[in-house]
Amino acid sequence: MTVSREFAYSIPKAELHLHLEGTLEPDLKLELAQKNGIDIGQTTVEEVQASYQFDSLTSFLAVYYPAMNVLQDEDDFYRLGAAYFARAKDNGVVRAECFFDPQAHTSRGIAIETVIRGYYRAIEEARAQGISADLILCFLRDMSAQSALETLQAALPYKDMFVGVGLDSDERDNPPQKFAECFALAKDNGLRVTMHCDIDQVGSIDNIRTALTELGTERLDHGTNIVEDPALVELVRERGIGLTCCPVSNSFVTDDMKGKEIVELLGKGVKVSVNSDDPAYFGGYVADNLLALAEKEGLNEAQIAQLARNSIEISWASDEEKAQMLASLEEFVASH
Repeated sequence: MTVSREFAYSIPKAELHLHLEGTLEPDLKLELAQKNGIDIGQTTVEEVQASYQFDSLTSFLAVYYPAMNVLQDEDDFYRLGAAYFARAKDNGVVRAECFFDPQAHTSRGIAIETVIRGYYRAIEEARAQGISADLILCFLRDMSAQSALETLQAALPYKDMFVGVGLDSDERDNPPQKFAECFALAKDNGLRVTMHCDIDQVGSIDNIRTALTELGTERLDHGTNIVEDPALVELVRERGIGLTCCPVSNSFVTDDMKGKEIVELLGKGVKVSVNSDDPAYFGGYVADNLLALAEKEGLNEAQIAQLARNSIEISWASDEEKAQMLASLEEFVASH
């Protein structure tokens, strides 16, 4: 059966690979620029939209980071987070674990407290509206390991406001072991750990192997290059380690959304999930990603339901919350 838009949007799901800075829609970017007196070189929403053009991870990051200059005070970060959660609710998201990049802000003079408190206000508001939500602090891998360590140390007084740490940005020459000390400190402080292993990078499979076998990551963000090593595929299947895949963004930074790999892993019992990554830039929130994958690979409702089920099961929600979310998912599937 063809997957309908209503099914993809309404099925209860978790979103586990979502960069809050990547939800900066052109209208909000322009509004915050005007509010804060920042010249971004664009004066209309259409001009901002036209600037969101890229064909690789590097060219995307060259647009992505300068856009953050419009985020200046706590209320700006709150508004960005709140705007995402409004869209998440429309996409059937019942659990959201949201990445944020403090170094992208502290490096331009914004206090880490401003960033965390602003985003956390949006988290609290989302929870009050019925969405289970948490923050994940990410290290920018193209900055130094020392910078990451200092960022984590500065954030630890606020560790009740975020659930774990991640690793993102440009993977070239920045393997995960560069941040081994940061991940160890995070674990010592009771934080969960996930890591980006971007698609088709130089040394992708080696970075995936290191993340899994040496650094003890609990999830892989992207990670579909794992199909290159059947032993690693079996390892994540056995351990129930999840992959947070992002089909639409994949198709922007490479020639392919990696749909075949996602479907292959799904068929092997690996807990792959579908997410939106940086939806303001790639033009699709999580339900749009499910629809795009279903259309490209001919998925049926049962496969979409399994992707949604996986997303909840590999989330870092409490067992009680997971049970409630999975029950609502099964009720939804039964009604369809």
